[in-house]
Amino acid sequence: MSAVTIRDVRREDCPRLLELIQELAEFEKAPEAVTVTLEHFTNAGFGEKPVWKAFAAVNTEGTIIGFALYYIRYSTWKGSRMYLEDIIVSEDYRGKGIGSQLFDKLIEEAREKELGGIAWQVLEWNEPAINFYKKYGATFDPEWWNASITV
Repeated sequence: MSAVTIRDVRREDCPRLLELIQELAEFEKAPEAVTVTLEHFTNAGFGEKPVWKAFAAVNTEGTIIGFALYYIRYSTWKGSRMYLEDIIVSEDYRGKGIGSQLFDKLIEEAREKELGGIAWQVLEWNEPAINFYKKYGATFDPEWWNASITV
């Protein structure tokens, strides 16, 4: 396991997080899909009414090499739950246990906040991610389809 520190993300980390988001979008074959601006992203996490929180994985040189970003959602069936929007580890650092450190921190946070669980999405072709989540006993629901609109 690499020597990394897991810490809360800070406002000044936002430019680096966007770099990693773009890296993830390229991995997921959708680089043009990232349209959020740095200003919007930063305000959404650190403005008057923050809507997301994240943990950063920082290497010994002080570089953010991964992060996990979540928000709290409410399920009428399950109550308050954590929604994991993204967990990203830079390609050069994958397979070294950093994703597990981030995911373990999310679990710890969910327990501290007394949330009913953690939910997320994973692309059906992303076998490394699916196998990672299976190690945690994740279940996958083939019945529900993703839906969205742009307003």
